Amino acid sequence: MSPEPSDVVVVGIGADGWDGLSPAARHAVEGAKVLMGSQRQLDLVPGDFERVAWPSPLVPALPALFEKYRDVCVLASGDPMFHGIGTTLVRLLGPRVTVVPHPSSVSLACARLGWALNEVEVVSLVGRSADLLRPALTPGRRVLVLGGDPAVVAGIAGPVTVLEQLGGPAEKVYRWAGETADPLCVIAVEYAGDAYSRVPGLPDDAYETDGQLTKREVRAISLSRLAPLPGQVLWDVGAGSGSIAIEWARTHPTCRAIAVEQSAERAERIVRNAAALGVPGVEVHIGRAPEALEGLEKPDAIFIGGGLTVPGVVQACWDALASGGRLVVNAVTLESEAVVAQWYARLGGDLVRIAVNRGSAVGGFTGWRPHMPVTTWSVTR
Repeated sequence: MSPEPSDVVVVGIGADGWDGLSPAARHAVEGAKVLMGSQRQLDLVPGDFERVAWPSPLVPALPALFEKYRDVCVLASGDPMFHGIGTTLVRLLGPRVTVVPHPSSVSLACARLGWALNEVEVVSLVGRSADLLRPALTPGRRVLVLGGDPAVVAGIAGPVTVLEQLGGPAEKVYRWAGETADPLCVIAVEYAGDAYSRVPGLPDDAYETDGQLTKREVRAISLSRLAPLPGQVLWDVGAGSGSIAIEWARTHPTCRAIAVEQSAERAERIVRNAAALGVPGVEVHIGRAPEALEGLEKPDAIFIGGGLTVPGVVQACWDALASGGRLVVNAVTLESEAVVAQWYARLGGDLVRIAVNRGSAVGGFTGWRPHMPVTTWSVTR
């Protein structure tokens, strides 16, 4: 069976509208029977077309729209494949889609600022929490923010530059000082404040906690065994203050974590910690394992930091892992160590005992104060 012919063309368009389109883009628009896009984009194009403005919410409505219409030109801001509708339509429609790109707002912003595009980090806040900006803020780093409010971004990152209507006749670039910005803007940040590294093992005082916190050194070792990779999902079972889930999610924007915690008070604390450390997308489920694990998205790795002695917890976690999945368990008490010993005898893996001593004052001298040792068991399915 031959593939369905391409009948959906996605054309990038800038603030300069029709005048800024290439000959190929104009040809694609002129060959369409139906023009789709936001009302602002539709108003940029002259001609006699059937025009369909995007409904709200958009994504759930797309399958029905493209069942109904053929020979469609979709207008998208800038490069449709850069945080744009083009990626959504390619996933949905496959070979029905061809794309004619336009310079993105990020390319235009870098050109105006004299910034090297390959050295800039881009954060999209379109429909997302501004806390996602926090991990990108490191000293000397240049960041471009899409879809943000300059007041909110400045409140997190300090002084910002606003670039409005890039490429259009109303283009404006200025140091923000409290003005109401045009909604079609990019926000530029040159960060000069303090920041946490994305390397696991944040300071313990980075977290709000009631004491249920995997300590810094143990956390770094545990995450090295969990081995987060882009796009993977972690279960943090008995999450306490959420530090393992949070630092897993901080390693890469596409890493996702699900924290399971039976205490509602601690669950609320995890939500606050995740937002403060730039990963508000960490999911928090209130409940007791193993029952609370039912129906969760399948994980690539699981960390058990609490509830280890509850019957069925280790078995449920092991059963949830696919081939290649990693399980890491921390035990502090004799009872939890006994559970680890039984499972280690059954499945193998690696056992490590971690003893941390921190220097502190002893009168006018310095001595070592030990923390409780932790046994870490890690195994790959």
